[in-house]
Amino acid sequence: MSKGPEKDAAGRLLTRTAAGDMGAFTEIYDLFADAVMGLSCRILHDAAQAEEVTQDVMVEVWRTADRFRPERGSARSWILTLTHRRAVDRVRSAQASSERERLAGMLVRDRAFDEVAETVADRDEHRRVYHCLAALARLQRVPLVLAYYQGMTYVEVADSLALPQGTVKSRMRAGLRRLRECMETDP
Repeated sequence: MSKGPEKDAAGRLLTRTAAGDMGAFTEIYDLFADAVMGLSCRILHDAAQAEEVTQDVMVEVWRTADRFRPERGSARSWILTLTHRRAVDRVRSAQASSERERLAGMLVRDRAFDEVAETVADRDEHRRVYHCLAALARLQRVPLVLAYYQGMTYVEVADSLALPQGTVKSRMRAGLRRLRECMETDP
């Protein structure tokens, strides 16, 4: 039944620590640092990170000792609960960071591949369009080039070529039909 006096003693030390008693905190540190380090190591499987968690927890004990409530449990369970939370947060943070890096790496790889494939496809498409446009009769090619490469409307094309709008429309429609046929058959 020796747990009772120790529980009360650690609780009193935490109460004194909350009041700013550095000596009481030193005793708390001496009593619990090894247990905090042990629990951290079991959760993190990394001594260096466990040391960091131990330091963080002990600083948290110093700063938040006034939150300890002896009626809710022992000083040991309060401190080890802080430890458990901090260590689990560290594991979750490391996992989330690792997952973000993995996803970012996949996006970069996918994007680079997609950009290359897209560039190749665009160049091939441009080559095919150029080839098919060159195969059109001049009467059909010129209105299409003016409309699609110069951004003119069919009315502007008709004015610039001094042709009736109906003629330009007919030539553009015929040119687009022949262009589509060429694009579908050109490998």
